[in-house]
Amino acid sequence: MCPDCEDFARTVLLLGQLALCADMAGADLDFVEAVSPSLAVSLPEPPPGTFPDDHDPDGGPTCLGDV
Repeated sequence: MCPDCEDFARTVLLLGQLALCADMAGADLDFVEAVSPSLAVSLPEPPPGTFPDDHDPDGGPTCLGDV
């Protein structure tokens, strides 16, 4: 696996595990809220072939925060 692919996969895995942790009873939500944004921002560019060639990352619906 290429280094960028490995970094991307590891970061996505950690984000998923953090989401599961947040849903557990007694989870430290302060930790989840502190770590989640940093981890999400650290995502490298997705490896080639992750999305279809015609994928437009800016073509999605408007988020409520963008209104």
